[in-house]
Amino acid sequence: DKDFLQQRQAKYKEIEKYRDILNVLDVLYITRIQKERFADVEEYDRVKNIYVFTKKDLKGTKEDFRIMHPLPRVTEISPDIDESPKAIYFKQTYYGIPMRKAILAELLAD
Repeated sequence: DKDFLQQRQAKYKEIEKYRDILNVLDVLYITRIQKERFADVEEYDRVKNIYVFTKKDLKGTKEDFRIMHPLPRVTEISPDIDESPKAIYFKQTYYGIPMRKAILAELLAD
C-alpha cells in the first residue's frame, strides 16, 4: 500500500489505465478480479470485465515483453493470446511445481 512505499521512500507512480504504460513494461503479471472478495455482487459484475487483456493490447509492447498469470484464468486474458511468444503463463505454471519443491527442499535441508 502507499504508506508502506512512502515509509521506505520507494518511487512509484499511480495510473488509472494499465494500457497507457504497456509500451514501457517488461512484464505484466495479471490476476483475476476475485468475486469472493466482493461483498456486493453487483459491484463485481460492474468491474469484472474492465481489465481484460486482448491481442490488441500486444500491439506496441516491447519485443521482449512477457505476460504472466498464476492460472487458472477466468476472463482476464483472451485465449487468442495463448499462442503468442509473449504469453509465458503456461511455462510459468509448468515450472511452478519443481520450483516450489526446490525451495522447500532448500528450506528443510539440514
